[in-house]
Amino acid sequence: QVHLVESGGGWVQPGGSLRLSCVASGNLERINSRGWFRQVPGKQRELVAVTTTGGSTYYGDFVKGRLTISRDAAQNTIALQRTSLQPEGSGVSYCSQHAGRSLPGKGGTDRWGQGTQGAVSS
Repeated sequence: QVHLVESGGGWVQPGGSLRLSCVASGNLERINSRGWFRQVPGKQRELVAVTTTGGSTYYGDFVKGRLTISRDAAQNTIALQRTSLQPEGSGVSYCSQHAGRSLPGKGGTDRWGQGTQGAVSS
């Protein structure tokens, strides 16, 4: 099956920036979208940003800093650039891949990476 591996997490001071990347390997399915979700202890995994193969992008309501999501020409790597980060941006970030529909849920197939930690604090 498909494996998603994230990299680029770490610690940053408020106002700083982080760049996350995710590479997919294995048998790639017909993909509708790829993106990033965040999870903190005791809460649901929540949308950061998802971009579709058709060019649409969905953003989570909690995102406060500047954010750019990109996908390379080979369609196997995505990146997330976040600037002006604040503490509420902390959490474990998961790379995602979705087929059958553009967002997780019934009627589609969802793939997840193992996650990478990001912390925003002084």
